[in-house]
Amino acid sequence: MRRTLLLALAVLATAAAPVFAQDQPLTVMAFNLRYASNTPPNAWPDRRPVVREVIERWAPDIVGTQEGLYQQLRDIDSDLPAYAWIGEGRDGGSGGEFMAVFYRTDRLEPRQYGHYWLSDTPETIASRSWGNTLPRMVTWVRFRDRASGREHYLINTHFDHQSQPSRERSAALVIARAAGLDSLLPVILVGDFNAAAGENPVHAILTRDGGFADTWTAAGHRDTLGTFHDFRGLETARGAGRIDWILVRGRVETLSADIVTDQRDGQYPSDHFPVIARVRLPATAPR
Repeated sequence: MRRTLLLALAVLATAAAPVFAQDQPLTVMAFNLRYASNTPPNAWPDRRPVVREVIERWAPDIVGTQEGLYQQLRDIDSDLPAYAWIGEGRDGGSGGEFMAVFYRTDRLEPRQYGHYWLSDTPETIASRSWGNTLPRMVTWVRFRDRASGREHYLINTHFDHQSQPSRERSAALVIARAAGLDSLLPVILVGDFNAAAGENPVHAILTRDGGFADTWTAAGHRDTLGTFHDFRGLETARGAGRIDWILVRGRVETLSADIVTDQRDGQYPSDHFPVIARVRLPATAPR
């Protein structure tokens, strides 16, 4: 009797679990969360349920976040049980803002991950160079798709908001570090680059020198909608710079890209609009 019950429960659990086809597109989101604060307006307790709703509605397989603080990320982890996350604070351990990467555990398995700082000494925690007063960093993960067995890299970063030399040197370092990854695997680079696409040289450095393609333009978009809106929505964002990007390198087909302008009763989840892209990775594993 007990064995029959266990078998029945196992069948029900299998039926309830999502089934991913081998050619299922991968949905990737870049989301500057705006660090948590309890001071209104736009306090974290008010924004937290909207963040959950946005992620649940768009159902990304991966979310590269910026600015999240440790307790804020733990809140999101509690709100979204389908996801796990990887990250380290830019001040080391749980200190400071994170470049945390959330991923659906039923679809993706992390095989490797690491962190480095955007400085002359990338392995030194909280190191700074090139004129930025705050430490800037990268978190990267090598993922395996549980359904297809295919693997890819996800690189998540947040470039400096003040120093243009720092942004340009950061782009060069990201390119150099990406060159050391397995060259047979696709690379997805997401982040808040604090540089307007098509206007700032940082975008050209990554797309020209680094060989990355911008999913927004690859999807056929030409309109200008900024991603930083300072909690004021579309009226502020129209015609502003698109500073949050999802870039891809290697055998990656862009299917669609969107800027997510969701809000609830005037409450935006962040002062940035998240960006999202659906991509298709190679039809067969590279080896």
